[in-house]
Amino acid sequence: MSQQVIVFGGSGFLGSHLADALSSAGHKVTIFDQRPSPYLRSDQTMVVSDILDAGQVRQAMKGQNVVYHFAGLADLDRAADKPLEAISQNIVGTVNLLDAAVESKVERFVYASTIYVYSRLGGFYRCSKQATELFIEEYNNCYELDFTVLRYGSLYGPRANAGNGIRRLLNQGLTEGKIIYPGTGDEVREYINVKDAAQLSVDILASKYKNQHIVVTGHNPMKSREMLEMIRAMLNQKISIEFSNTSNNFHYILTPYSFTPKIGSKLVSNLYTDMGQGLLECLQEISQDSEKK
Repeated sequence: MSQQVIVFGGSGFLGSHLADALSSAGHKVTIFDQRPSPYLRSDQTMVVSDILDAGQVRQAMKGQNVVYHFAGLADLDRAADKPLEAISQNIVGTVNLLDAAVESKVERFVYASTIYVYSRLGGFYRCSKQATELFIEEYNNCYELDFTVLRYGSLYGPRANAGNGIRRLLNQGLTEGKIIYPGTGDEVREYINVKDAAQLSVDILASKYKNQHIVVTGHNPMKSREMLEMIRAMLNQKISIEFSNTSNNFHYILTPYSFTPKIGSKLVSNLYTDMGQGLLECLQEISQDSEKK
């Protein structure tokens, strides 16, 4: 059934792919972001504004059935240096959206969280996301605002910016002939292609995912050194790989999870993008971007 859907943060990496997947599923999509989406489709509407502008948020929310909240500060390392920005963007901005959603009688509030949310790692980023989840749950208790919280793992794929880990490594290999990895190589990640994550983010509109916490990650755990060897093979062994062997107090090595009584269900698809194919698509995009310069 077609619905009116607004995607806050819909000009970004995951948000733009989500907007595409929603439109392809037949929904009427509005994108709300600080900058115009370079991927805006002719069947989508664009609103350029800030989630901290409560008046603009309320106006854009009118008539919407579903809200996807993918805006805010998403960079873990930046949040470590800017805790006030993390609070402002991720907590205050979210409460603006929640208030407007209640006022407009929105049917579902979908929030992009993180697998760090119930970890001891993740620094101020994790703190802001954890607090925001609590606000969403309390709005459900007080105002019966239905929600779905999506806790994303390590995303990669087309449209990623230079801050994306996989994009940064691929670009190093292509342009510098070497990759310097900030770690030991034993870090384990469950990488998920952004297109797969976007499709799963549409699938959760089914009623059985109402008021649920869903983990969205890849199928198979992979060590960083294994992923780097895959990249080296794709580039015909022409790159060198160095490990800094430095530890990071904000990023996890084997798992982000610490014991907590509040868990989330993991959602995966039987049809997904193979990691090797996904990396090749990223390499092609980086090469094309280089040729345009």
